[in-house]
Amino acid sequence: MAKSNEDAPDREPLSGLHPVHQHLPRRPLWLCRVCAVPWPCALARMLLRAEYGPDRVALSIYMASQLFDATADLFTLNPEPAPDPAELFGRFLAWTAPPRL
Repeated sequence: MAKSNEDAPDREPLSGLHPVHQHLPRRPLWLCRVCAVPWPCALARMLLRAEYGPDRVALSIYMASQLFDATADLFTLNPEPAPDPAELFGRFLAWTAPPRL
C-alpha cells in the first residue's frame, strides 16, 4: 500500500540548510550557486535524492520541470547552437531513475 504525504515525517526542507549546503541553480546560466558547475551538481543530486527519498516519481517530475525551465533559459541565452537535448536529459533526468537490479 502506498503511503500518503500525511504519513511522511515532518522535516525541514533542504533549502533551510546553511547556505554552504544550498546547491541551487543560478539562473539563467543553470550553474550551481556554490560550486559553479552545471546544475544539478553532484552534491545537489545527492541532496535531492535525500529530500525525495524513495519517491523517485516525484523527483523525476520536479527535475522535468527544472529541465523545462533550463531549456528555455539556455536557449534564450544561446539559440545557436541550441542546447543539446541529450546532454540536458542526462543532466536533469537520467540520474533520477532507480538503479537497475
